[in-house]
Amino acid sequence: MVAASASLENLCINSIRMLAVDAINKSKSGHPGLPMGCAPMGYTLWDKFLNHNPKNPKWFNRDRFVLSAGHGCMLVYALLHLTGYDSVSIDDIKQFRQWGAKTPGHPETFETPGVEVTTGPLGAGISNAVGLAIAESHLAAKFNKKDISLVDHFTYVIMGDGCNQEGISSEACSLAGHLKLGKLIALYDDNHITIDGKTDVSFTEDVLKRYEAYGWHIQHVPNGNTDVNAIEKAIQLAKEVTDKPSIIKITTTIGYGSPNKSDTAGVHGAPLGEEESANTRQELNWEYAPFEIPQEAYAHYRTAINKGAKLESDWNEKLNSYKSKYPNEAKEFERMLRGELPENWDKDLPTYTSGDQGLATRKHSQICLGALGPNLPELIGGSADLTHSNYTDIKGETGSYQADTPEKRYLHFGVREHAMAAILNGIAYHDSGLIPYGGTFLVFADYMRGSMRLSALSELGVIYVLTHDSIGVGEDGPTHQPIETIPSLRAIPNMLVFRPGDGNETSGSYKLAVQNRKRPSALCLSRQGMANQANSSSEKVALGGYILEDCKGTPDLIFIGTGSELDLCVQAANKLKAIGKKVRVVSMPCVELFEEQSDAYKEEVLPSNVRKRIVVEAAASFGWHKYIGLDGASITMNGFGASAPGGKCMEEFGFTLENVLQKANGLLG
Repeated sequence: MVAASASLENLCINSIRMLAVDAINKSKSGHPGLPMGCAPMGYTLWDKFLNHNPKNPKWFNRDRFVLSAGHGCMLVYALLHLTGYDSVSIDDIKQFRQWGAKTPGHPETFETPGVEVTTGPLGAGISNAVGLAIAESHLAAKFNKKDISLVDHFTYVIMGDGCNQEGISSEACSLAGHLKLGKLIALYDDNHITIDGKTDVSFTEDVLKRYEAYGWHIQHVPNGNTDVNAIEKAIQLAKEVTDKPSIIKITTTIGYGSPNKSDTAGVHGAPLGEEESANTRQELNWEYAPFEIPQEAYAHYRTAINKGAKLESDWNEKLNSYKSKYPNEAKEFERMLRGELPENWDKDLPTYTSGDQGLATRKHSQICLGALGPNLPELIGGSADLTHSNYTDIKGETGSYQADTPEKRYLHFGVREHAMAAILNGIAYHDSGLIPYGGTFLVFADYMRGSMRLSALSELGVIYVLTHDSIGVGEDGPTHQPIETIPSLRAIPNMLVFRPGDGNETSGSYKLAVQNRKRPSALCLSRQGMANQANSSSEKVALGGYILEDCKGTPDLIFIGTGSELDLCVQAANKLKAIGKKVRVVSMPCVELFEEQSDAYKEEVLPSNVRKRIVVEAAASFGWHKYIGLDGASITMNGFGASAPGGKCMEEFGFTLENVLQKANGLLG
């Protein structure tokens, strides 16, 4: 690429600024300050460093770009448009923030080809980037050979003061420093402004010293408004530091070019307006009408098209050579990129009979992971410092992913639940076939909820292994007893929430979680043991709910149970049958999947003319009312738990055979 003159560079940079100004003015909504201030670093990164192919946004070996400060999304939309991505035309820019537009109010990977990560909640993007960098380093260690580096790309981030204030970024960046992720480079937009005004009202720490303590390489560019050469030199130096992630603090003026609103909170999240836009045009010597970009700028930016095509072509030649020299590895690599699971990947998932020893479902989960590990090489994950409580290790695997062993696939996240979830999202965003999972106690899903919601929103098949799922936790007390967590997770769209009732249902839950690559799964697993049911089915978990025990004719009563309480339903049904009552037991391991079945199937399982129903689940009743109606009942939690042995908690809160029978007899009269 021919180097641009200073005047052409200035034209290219101001093209970003004015597209942001014009689009946000037209929509009467948005955040112009960041793209105006970050335009020089955005231009420098995309023009001089970013390896990408505008005509194939999914080319595997592209560098990944994450706009962690997602409110400034017009920066990335402008860059996508200017460099020639078909996904963002000038008409799309004009439709910024409008219904059906490919330019939504924050970047969304599922809406706009070329956007790598859905960002908006501050700090999440940089944390996702840690996951992207982990995925790159793991795959590089797995597939690269001494003579062919098939996996070789960087992860670049633009982040702001807000990202650095959110705690999730501290968690993730601390881990990134420990793991020495040398291909992770963050550009920190140091503009000293947040919504409340100057950052010094709440944020006066030395950010670079913090990152230096994390083990990052640090640099500072004092003039990010105009000193493109300094930005370029800093990025180049960061690329040469291979044993540390890098952060470059680039001091900018928010809303640069606006004579009356720059360096104020007012330009952070509101349009400039017509008058100030005219003033900005004059200040920047911008002679063009709204949405008009000079052809010289287009011509320079769109050299990225030929450059990108050549980068991909050269890489394809490398891939062909790799296929010739290393056919087995190439076959696995291409299978993963296609998102195809290996043949017979689930062949060792266990099945059980009622005669098999009852175990906690967290233990069944460990057995499933051990069965999947050898047959599913793309499985990668770990635990937030709870390996020996979550049982998330893969039996037979030795060692873990560390700076010097990135080929390993067990991740020690440390006590960093929120970062773990965001990093798992980042691994899934990498779009390379890796299947990420992570474990913690179910109650700490509240720490992860923001990132779990983004898993669902962004259609990421992350597997959350969430153990200690009820008051059965016992002695740890109500702080660790997630009575309201399962219902709240069920409220998240596009998330599968499994609460298996025995070993077969745990195997079925894992099979579905692995198969669902566009839906996250939460596996809610018990600490306490439970019996294996005679008629449970791993296959029927796919139906969400199914008839576990039945009677002849129309039931007098239907029990609906999940998890460890499923066996209580079976015991109660047997007692009632013994005195002549007709009782059905429905196991409901996944409400979401049951809701997706046909009306005919749902009527078959839960006939509308059987209105006497009892739900038994050691969690809040929220969500169950649609199944029990006005004539049914529930044995659920209506308050917090208590500290006592788990069995005692179950007894005191009514999860006993006697109480279930009493409730049933009350309904039956």
